[in-house]
Amino acid sequence: MRTSSLRSSGGALLSSRFQEWAQHGRSTGTVVPFRAHRRPVLEDVAQRRDDEAPGAGGGAPTPRHLLLKDEELRAIEGQYAEGISAVQIVDVFTSRGIKFSEASFRKYVQQGLLPRSKRVGRKGKHRGSMGVYPAKTVRRINDVKKLMADGHTIEEIQGQFLLYTDLVEGLGEHLDALWLRLPGDIAELEPRARKECDRELGELRKTGDELVERLRELTRRVAAPRTQSLRLAGAAGGAEDLL
Repeated sequence: MRTSSLRSSGGALLSSRFQEWAQHGRSTGTVVPFRAHRRPVLEDVAQRRDDEAPGAGGGAPTPRHLLLKDEELRAIEGQYAEGISAVQIVDVFTSRGIKFSEASFRKYVQQGLLPRSKRVGRKGKHRGSMGVYPAKTVRRINDVKKLMADGHTIEEIQGQFLLYTDLVEGLGEHLDALWLRLPGDIAELEPRARKECDRELGELRKTGDELVERLRELTRRVAAPRTQSLRLAGAAGGAEDLL
């Protein structure tokens, strides 16, 4: 993993600098405390870590065709239906060769682009709790990366996401909960009523899915003037900050 590579590179640098320090002592007859050599090496390692973090401005956005496909997202959302940790979210992307670091994740949180986490208890006694995010967080990050690939700035992405996304997604989640709960109750009805309710539920589900998709498209259009005004005003936050 990336963290391991940083540790390895840091260890190699420290070893190399230690050899330089020892050689200097032998050739000059003086010994300079190794901590004087250690500091710039650690700063070098830290800089390498920062270069991978949001705000570094390096690297290009991941091309759209390399991002997660809808079927992958659905599978991930099913796997982590009870919630997903920040470490697991990062692994979802990095394990598939998509650039994304824990520093990048923190930047997404700071920019308000992700849904809020919640605390859940760990299994076992006296193990405390941990923060988990709703499974849709992976899809949200994937969508942001798509916008980055299209050349949008941070301000434009915020404008598209922060105005209505949570509301529309919340509506979709409540409808999904209804689609899951209603069939069980309908199954207990007498045959004629069950058949009629099943038919109506199918129609409503189709209508609901269409409604959510139309709302997504409408809110994108409504948000467009705001993002355009940000662009004209010279908001220059590069999307590279979210790599």
